[in-house]
Amino acid sequence: MVRLIRRELEALRERCAGRVITEQDVLYDSARAVWNGAVDRRPAAIVRCAGPGDVSAAVRFAREEELEISVRGGGHNFGGSAVTSGGLMLDLSALRRVRVDPGTRRAVCEGGATWADLDAATQAYGLATPGGTVSHTGVGGLTLGGGFGWLTRTHGLTADNLMSADVVLAGGQYVHASPGDHPDLFWALRGGGGNFGVVTGFTFRLHPVGPEVHVALLFWEIERGTEALAAAEETIAGLPRRAGVLTACGLTAPPLPFVPPEHRGRLGHALLIAGFGSAEEHAATAARAARALPPLFAFAEAMPYTRLQKLLDDSAPWGVHAYEKALDVTGIGPEAAATLNEHAARKTSPMSFVPSFRLDGAFSDMNDGATAYGGSRAPHHTLSFMALTPSPEALPAERAWSRAAWQAMLPHATGAGSYVNFQVEADADRVRRAYGRDKYARLAAVKAVYDPGNVFHLNANIRPS
Repeated sequence: MVRLIRRELEALRERCAGRVITEQDVLYDSARAVWNGAVDRRPAAIVRCAGPGDVSAAVRFAREEELEISVRGGGHNFGGSAVTSGGLMLDLSALRRVRVDPGTRRAVCEGGATWADLDAATQAYGLATPGGTVSHTGVGGLTLGGGFGWLTRTHGLTADNLMSADVVLAGGQYVHASPGDHPDLFWALRGGGGNFGVVTGFTFRLHPVGPEVHVALLFWEIERGTEALAAAEETIAGLPRRAGVLTACGLTAPPLPFVPPEHRGRLGHALLIAGFGSAEEHAATAARAARALPPLFAFAEAMPYTRLQKLLDDSAPWGVHAYEKALDVTGIGPEAAATLNEHAARKTSPMSFVPSFRLDGAFSDMNDGATAYGGSRAPHHTLSFMALTPSPEALPAERAWSRAAWQAMLPHATGAGSYVNFQVEADADRVRRAYGRDKYARLAAVKAVYDPGNVFHLNANIRPS
């Protein structure tokens, strides 16, 4: 690890209003910790930024001292890209303020905000923008990679709803990116990841949502798994646009009140449907799913949108040891269902599962080239083979399970790009394939303008042309 001498550290502290943390500081271990407990890297210093000025000063300092830069927003990336080894970590976690203008239906949030922060502020006015499915995910990382969640079929990707961004560039300059200001940069930020700078502020378009929404969960045991996945596929095909859906493949039924005691710990598949229309419409949708194949147990409830956004938090607790592989499939037909069911049964950790996110509706309304999003806009499922364990000792076996399941499903993959936020092992070839030749070339040209030295490379990296 690069060791900064006292005078260099003092120079950095003089430039920054926020705290500068080194390995001698009692806060060091907690400051370098991120969501994935398997990530254990040691930065030379951590700047807990108090504002955009600190970000600019820290970037300039890192350039002067030839230190690698990492950026921590929510710290939720599977690969731990928020933490550099031996370089300078820019910690935005103190920058979480959100301002909402209900009249114009816009929200402005700082770069370290989480979805819990943004949802709480916007729901005070009955508004929301499409976010993730785990509330302690950072707004920044999710948005820059594209971002999808319960509202995506109704209102598109998170990036589709980004109206502008405030960015600190590789030279420390501060710019505003929007359709009218630096439009090339604005295009690249909506799906191109953290390749182009440090975003310290996001402005989002909001939509009327809730505050009460409708949720249904249907669970089928693994012994009927292939039939269950077929029933889920049939239900998804007939979903109204005002519904979000996730199929949790290989889910271990949790010890929660809505799960009958005799079924807790049972392995199977669950279909989760979030309805944003009427109660009657949602009830009809859930009933149609139950008719397709009667579930082992089911749950239906009206709840606040903010609770829906936290519904899966316990499935991905802070500090879990995690790994993932991901791919896209057009649909889950009989052969794909049989393969998925077979490999779901082979996991060894109760925490591991394969969430399948259906992307269509408003998501597919957007033209492929309108944003830098790395996947196809054609309707499809995105599958994430999530290996999750409470201890480091159990992770190698689950990592092998994730890789084997992913490999088995590859023959069913679309081959048309992929979601960069789900790329843990993002080597150069995979990143190029994720974006496709033309989109990657356009991103590389933007990178050459705004970060020609590839200062921001701890990400699904796009090399400057």
